[in-house]
Amino acid sequence: MSGPDPKLKAMRIVEAALALKAERPVVLDMRKLTSYADTFIILSGRSDRQVRSIADAVIQALRSDGEQPLGVEGLNEGNWVLIDCNDAIVHVFDPETREKYDLERLWRDAPRLDLGGNIEVDAEVDVNVDVDVDVEKEGGDGDSNSTPYAGISDQDDAADPAA
Repeated sequence: MSGPDPKLKAMRIVEAALALKAERPVVLDMRKLTSYADTFIILSGRSDRQVRSIADAVIQALRSDGEQPLGVEGLNEGNWVLIDCNDAIVHVFDPETREKYDLERLWRDAPRLDLGGNIEVDAEVDVNVDVDVDVEKEGGDGDSNSTPYAGISDQDDAADPAA
């Protein structure tokens, strides 16, 4: 779906997030599981403010690389921000929402990409990289109860916690 190495884009996204103290980064290799993304990147922030700041940093990093996100959902609420970066889908969660939707479990068949020692990481940050889920494009109904999780079709509905 993307250029030659989706790992480079994932590294850039994770670096931008870690600069704002994102926690528990996980990057999933989705190339064999979905047709809409090469990677899912899952990150956490400790508060709604930090979640929004991490998402803003990712968006700015993409723009500085000449990429415009295709869609951003959940930025106002700050408990789950989804950024559609075309070949990468970024999820930034608060801890409770990440635990509730447990995308790592939902996409457990996706191999985790090892970004290796190429990223500078704060000593307190656990670096596993993983990416997940589906995208609800910008311009949704604005309902604060809606999640960017709507519309996943590559997985069994029974495994969809939003169903």
